[in-house]
Amino acid sequence: MNEITTIRPSTPKDWETDQEVRWCPGCGDYAILKAVQRTMPEIGATPENTVFVSGIGCSSRFPYYMETYGFHTIHGRAPAVATGVKLANPDLDVWIITGDGDGLSIGGNHTMHLLRRNLDCQILLFNNEIYGLTKGQYSPTSREGTRSPSTPFGSVDHPAKPCAFALGSGARFIARGIDVNKNLPSVLKAAHAHKGAAFVEIFQNCIVYNADVFASFVDKANAGHQLWVEHGKPLVFAGGTKGLALDVERLTLKVVDIVDGDVSGLVVHDQTNRGLAHMLVEMPFGPFPMALGVIYDDPAPTFESAVVAQNRAASEGKIPDLQKLVSKGQTWQVDKEPRDA
Repeated sequence: MNEITTIRPSTPKDWETDQEVRWCPGCGDYAILKAVQRTMPEIGATPENTVFVSGIGCSSRFPYYMETYGFHTIHGRAPAVATGVKLANPDLDVWIITGDGDGLSIGGNHTMHLLRRNLDCQILLFNNEIYGLTKGQYSPTSREGTRSPSTPFGSVDHPAKPCAFALGSGARFIARGIDVNKNLPSVLKAAHAHKGAAFVEIFQNCIVYNADVFASFVDKANAGHQLWVEHGKPLVFAGGTKGLALDVERLTLKVVDIVDGDVSGLVVHDQTNRGLAHMLVEMPFGPFPMALGVIYDDPAPTFESAVVAQNRAASEGKIPDLQKLVSKGQTWQVDKEPRDA
């Protein structure tokens, strides 16, 4: 008699490797790693069907610490390798781990094309606004005035905004999270549930070279500056005392006070609205809160599904014949013996 084997659901421990985690004590990467390891069992993922691909940087050590298949590739090229992995086996669950330097400088071109193609994968961009692995140079997301070994008098560059970059590249899913925030796993789950390229910017604290750069909205005392958006809910923050309304004359968002709990005049979040997503990711922090959570989610056909369908159509009714392929077209044969040197 055949016996049915019961498959035991995985636990966070099943996703941990025996490798020594080599990040600086206090690094935000530890919290992100634990959040991912906790999330994997909850989304029903299996280690043998999961691949983590990274580029270069502190964050890119991630594949060593996940008990899955993994590729630690070269600077900025994780999207290219991930594309090859997904096209070779579309059933694999592919995660890309990158940083603000890896994914937006030398890798900006690769990130852009992966997003516009809409490859079905999750891109986690750890943003600490600095190059950590190479000892603290300024990065594409560093703020104006950032003092570093490469900008001792302060950076004069205007920083890139990762989510705005992703949206402009054609991304169909954009979200933000914080390394130590309890809501990060829910953001990761939403990214995984999205069919297509899911871009998640994670604010990550570099304890050595850019400590507390996000304290103005991450610290507990400043949590009122966080706006966690939720589909179908009014855009409310500061403990329910403030919200975002539409400035009709300027077609922009504006901060308003909430009086007696009345939220009727506030904008209701619609995660399928690309125009609203653009306004949320472009809000200047300070006058406005930091928008977090799932900002945009509007699925579209994926790249690998189109490639598979095209290949199937191209091969329909044809018989594989390698010899015929080799002999087709212009061919020649060399009969002469090579000359002695």
